[in-house]
Formats: sequence, C-alpha cells, structure tokens
Amino acid sequence: MAEVNNTKRPFWRLTSKERQFILVLGDSLATVVALFVALYFWAQKDQWMDFSWQFLRERPPDWYYLLPIIWLILLVELYDVRRAGRVQDTFQVTAISAAVMSILYAFIFFLSEPHTLPRRGVAGFIAAATVLTLLWRLLYIRVFTAKLFMRRVLIIGAGRSGSTLAGIMQKGKWVLPYILVGFIDDDRTKIGKKVAGLPVIGGGRNLLKIINKEHISDLIFSISGEIKPAMYKAILAAVENGVEVTTMPNVHEDLLGRVPIFLLEDEWIIRSFVDQAYSSSSYEAIKRLLDIVIALVGLIILLLFFPLISLVVFMNGGFPIIFRQKRLGKSGRCFELLKFRTMIRDAEKDGKARFAVENDERVTRVGRFMRRSHLDELPQLINVLRGELSLVGPRAERPELINQLQKKIPFYRARLLIKPGVTGWAQINYRYATNVKESAIKLEFDLYYIKHRNLLLDILILIRTLGAVFGFRGL
Repeated sequence: MAEVNNTKRPFWRLTSKERQFILVLGDSLATVVALFVALYFWAQKDQWMDFSWQFLRERPPDWYYLLPIIWLILLVELYDVRRAGRVQDTFQVTAISAAVMSILYAFIFFLSEPHTLPRRGVAGFIAAATVLTLLWRLLYIRVFTAKLFMRRVLIIGAGRSGSTLAGIMQKGKWVLPYILVGFIDDDRTKIGKKVAGLPVIGGGRNLLKIINKEHISDLIFSISGEIKPAMYKAILAAVENGVEVTTMPNVHEDLLGRVPIFLLEDEWIIRSFVDQAYSSSSYEAIKRLLDIVIALVGLIILLLFFPLISLVVFMNGGFPIIFRQKRLGKSGRCFELLKFRTMIRDAEKDGKARFAVENDERVTRVGRFMRRSHLDELPQLINVLRGELSLVGPRAERPELINQLQKKIPFYRARLLIKPGVTGWAQINYRYATNVKESAIKLEFDLYYIKHRNLLLDILILIRTLGAVFGFRGL
C-alpha cells in the first residue's frame, strides 16, 4: 500500500476549536480596548479630574470593570463558527447584544438612587464595544473565510448518510470552514459518478494517493455497514500522518445543532446516547440554583404586571385567566403546566389534542401578542419553583401527543430523560411543530441539547430567548 508523503496539516488550516479561540481572543482584546476608550472619554468630561490613575481608582465603581465579561457573554452566539463567517449574523447578534446591555442597564439605572450610576461611562463602553467588535469581526470574515484557511474534506461513503450530509453542507446558509472535494466509496459502480453534486473519486485502495493529490486535511466517516480491510488500513495511515477523521453524526451535530435520528441505528440510544445524557451533580446543582433565583426575580416582575395582564385577558375572553394543562415531565411524570390563556375558551371541545399552528384561529388577538412576546409563559415560573420545569430544557408536551409521536418518530421518549424547560434549544432554533415531520426536527434539537448541555449552552439559550422576546419572534 502506498504511503502518505505530505499529509501534515498546514498550520493555516484551522479547526473549529482554533477558530473559536481566535474569535474569543479578538473579542477580548476589542472589549478591553473599548473599556479604556470609554474611560478616556468619560475622564475628558469629568469635572473633577482628567484621565489618570487617580481617576481609574476613584471614579469607576468596581463592577464597571466587569462590563467586558458581560459583553463577551452576550456575544456567545457568535462563537459558532458557522455564524461567525456571515456578515448578516455578525451585525444582528452585535446589535442585539448592545440592545440587551442597554435595556438591562436602563432597568437598573431607574431603580437606583439618582446620580449613583455612571451613565456616560456605560454608554461610552457600549458604543465603543459595538464599533470595535464589528470592525474586528469584519476583519475576521475578510481574512479567515478565504480559501487559504479552508479545510479540504473527503466524505468516506457515498450512501444515504454520506449523500444526505453532503446535501446539507452544500445547501446551508452558513459559511463553512472547509471545502468538500468529493466522496470515497468501495462500490465500483459509483466511482466516476456524481452523488449529491460531488464526484466519487475512488475507493479505499487509492485513498492515500487521493489525499496527497487533493491536499486533503479531513475525512468524514459515513459508512454504516461493513468496512473493507483496505479502507480501514488507509484511514489509519492517514490519521497517523495528520489527517483528521470525524464521524457523520458529529459533523451533522456541529453543522445543524441537531442529532440525525433518521440516519442512526436502533441501538444508538443504548450504545451511545444514554451515557452522554448524564450530567455532573455540580452542573445540576448550579442549574437548579439559577432556576430558583431567576424564577423568584421573574415572579416579582410578574406580580407587577399581573393585574394589567389579567384585565386584558379577561376583557378579551373572560375567565379563566390562568390556563392549566397536563404535561409530561422528567421520566414521564405528569404535572399541570400554568400559562396565561391565549386561546378562546373550549378551544378543544371534542377533547382531542391538536398541534399549535401558525395563525391558529383559536388564538385571541391579545393571545397572539402575548405569544409573540412570550408573556403568556410567565406563570410557568411557578412550575420552575416547584421543580417540575427548568428554565432550559425540551418543551413539555401533552401525554396524548407524546403517545402519538413516539409511534412514528424514533427515540422520541428520550427527551423525557431530563426536565422540560420554559425555553430550550429546540424552541430558539425552530418554530412550533405543527406535524410529525416538524416534531421530528424539534426532537433532533432536543437530543442535541441533552447530549451537550452545560452552563454555557444554557446561558446562550437564555440570551437568545431574550432576543426573541425583545424582537417579538415567538409564534
């Protein structure tokens, strides 16, 4: 078998993790510079002292120096390398971050004692951070989406999973950090033909020669059946010489944030998913603490608006104000979900559970606004305090719908391995499911969250939920 002569990855062929590191480093530098720019202009307008060590020590409060950290947290969505390469997403997320930071500060400002918070300093930081972040991000897009930095990829296997993945990668609206060169497959009838618009270049016996000729940096393994010895040896030789190998499910998850349930074997949930679904006790404890703290703050806000919301709901359809409905929680336990009523009374007179649909005729005029603003979900904070819901998790579904869907969608009950949430990965990435096909897509998002959940992902989901609330992007 031919040996690989020159497969060492050039240093400029960056992995996703390396790109994320560059993004974090650039954003960190931009925010630190923004902080000093804001401090400088704040000092120029200060009537007591100029920009000096004395000013830095005496005028800004201690929490002011945490603003860069808050800004980086708000930008967390742009550390997805797919979105980081798009100008539209860059402007959108940066603008939302500036808006959220301004609204949060304004809320705190009006609740504080007069003349106790630095308006000029905070406004200067938000303005400087927005401009410098945009300049840095546009520079990143200009430089790091050039072909020089793209990774060259072969897909091993031109069957259903490989061709499906190739189609997804080519049709996506994102900017990918690599270039698809073609397929490798041992089926001789496929060699020389095109699959999903890409050529099947050869088989396992000439894989190493193709890697050298095409300057391949990555292989995506997408064979579900038996693998021939020649292919196996060639892949191992490629790995030894610096070519990176990734599996189809991992690439699918990285690209779409979804688990490809229809491309996985039946035993996957036992062989792989159950182990990955476990989380550490420290994560669960911190998450529960955050649930309680945020739910208590939210309920205080709810008490302020409850009389007004109740009056509007009553005038638009009478009682009941609070709608109660049975849902299934963790491990299939049943509980009563609380929401402000958004539909007409007796919306399901025949007692049959139905999917919510866009422009549902059962939704009242006020209810449509409440759904788009997510105000109808505020009473669910009581469910959070009770421990029936978490702030972040899969959507709590009705028992009748779960019984229907688990017969048609593989792995559907796996979403009951954790607590459902007020918001979640599926909710922020996809609209309400109105049929079985859309429910399957939402399940793929839910399973991705269950596999990868951590505090950073939870924070990202909460931030994107805030963006949906302020942008009225609910259904």
